[in-house]
Amino acid sequence: MQYVAPVGIGVLYALLMSLVREPHRRRLNALMVAGAGAAYLSGGGLGGWEFAFTALVTCVAFRGLDSWTFIGVGWLLHTAWDVVHHVKGNPIIPFAHTSSLGCAICDPVIALWCLRGGPCLIGMVRDRGRSREEPRATMAR
Repeated sequence: MQYVAPVGIGVLYALLMSLVREPHRRRLNALMVAGAGAAYLSGGGLGGWEFAFTALVTCVAFRGLDSWTFIGVGWLLHTAWDVVHHVKGNPIIPFAHTSSLGCAICDPVIALWCLRGGPCLIGMVRDRGRSREEPRATMAR
């Protein structure tokens, strides 16, 4: 469950974000990745590198205001930072030892969705259901 739940959280994140219309969805996701970039600041596990990473992700997130690709890259950068923190022993949630590992599993799911352009997953499921119904209706005539 430790490995499956983070994937579900990533999918749930994309589903919930699908409720937000464009271009607000892209801009909100740029803010989210900027916030994720600062998530480790209070722990200070990697000293000054925490500030350097936060600055890097902030720049990437700023570019993400106009580009899903940059948002996806920001989530992949955060994934790498999660792995470093997991290996180094400085979890994102101090009392949850494997929280950085969970974040490192969840973030690529979000990144893949972003790299695909942050599509509305709800609309995709709805449209897919309609395309299946149309041939049946045609055959009945």
